[in-house]
Amino acid sequence: MTNERRVPPAWVLSIPIATFGITAGFGIVTVPQMLAAQGLSGGKIAVDVAIITSPTFWAFLLAPMLDVRFRRRTYALLFGLLAAAAAAVTVLYHSSAVVIVSAMTIGFVSLSLYQAAVGGWAGALIEKDQDSKLGAWDAVTMISSDGLGVLLSGYLTQHLAPGLAAPLTLAIFLSPMLSFFFIPAPPPDATMARESFLRFARAVASLFQRREILVGLTLFCLPCASFALTNTLGGWGKDFHTSPAMVSFFGGIGAILAGAVGSLVVPLIAKKIRLRPLYLAIGMAGAGFTLSLLLLPRAPGTFGLAFLGENIFQASAFATSFAITYEVIGKGNPLAATIFGLLTSATNLPIVAMEIVDGHGFDWRGVSGAFLADALVSGTVCVVLWIVLFHLLRMQDWHSAAAQEAAVKAR
Repeated sequence: MTNERRVPPAWVLSIPIATFGITAGFGIVTVPQMLAAQGLSGGKIAVDVAIITSPTFWAFLLAPMLDVRFRRRTYALLFGLLAAAAAAVTVLYHSSAVVIVSAMTIGFVSLSLYQAAVGGWAGALIEKDQDSKLGAWDAVTMISSDGLGVLLSGYLTQHLAPGLAAPLTLAIFLSPMLSFFFIPAPPPDATMARESFLRFARAVASLFQRREILVGLTLFCLPCASFALTNTLGGWGKDFHTSPAMVSFFGGIGAILAGAVGSLVVPLIAKKIRLRPLYLAIGMAGAGFTLSLLLLPRAPGTFGLAFLGENIFQASAFATSFAITYEVIGKGNPLAATIFGLLTSATNLPIVAMEIVDGHGFDWRGVSGAFLADALVSGTVCVVLWIVLFHLLRMQDWHSAAAQEAAVKAR
């Protein structure tokens, strides 16, 4: 039986991402609540959370090691276990802010490397026509498990003793990794493993000479489709006269449903539109949706519409960014985990940048100022990038046609 026949469907390949989503949801929502329970100020909590999540920006620098020496499955097992263990330690010693910040920072380093390992592992297995499908399932799994992580970790930490909640947290967070048994794990490239570190570093550096990677980095680093409002809307419920219970509902179950809808529609659209223009189209449509919210009253219904809509657009953007990343990787790429770590880390930069922009907008004119600032910045960046990308694609098509014509004449 060939390796291609043993590769499972895209939805199976996406299951390992659930460990990332569950743990990330715990770190972004439950951990700040633990810190707040100790009486820390909002500013101090923001700083601590920034420290904890900072590896999502810089941990990609360690990703090249995932492509040599051992199978990516081995690295995924190691870093997945470390990430889940960090969450369990946090639950067990939740009364110490020092332990929480230290454990979860290590956890997010491990989590970032885990995501790069499983992403590179799956990306090197699939055929080119599966890029958008796997990207969609990855986004569904990540967003759904993120919401599930918030619901589960919230229940465990609020209703169970730490001594029981900690091992249950470890077991639940590790459970998606059982899917490893159903996914083939080819060994790393033998040539890469034998080469010296210097030669390997040169191979990694050569990635930045590839136009598709530079285009991907440009798209992901700039705030054209970040939809950072999903991270800040939860704190503005009172501005929409929305109860904490309803905010929690939209943050958990509502986000899961919105994530599924937004993600699974991408493979259908990707059959007719190239992935990179599609990414920008999602950003522009999302900016238009955000502007339309300015016309609605500040009511619970508007909050629900805003939260669900922003999550749908963000899920579509994630699905498309994953698909672009898998397309860049290509089957059998010896630097698959390195590329996956690099491009997915880039998507986190504009989210934080837009959170700052939205915050200033809120200080300026409340919710209306935040919506206006978010839409104008994202929309403007999308339009500029659309013009640049259109030019690049037209030049690419022209060169391709010229090459084909030259080949015909050569015959």
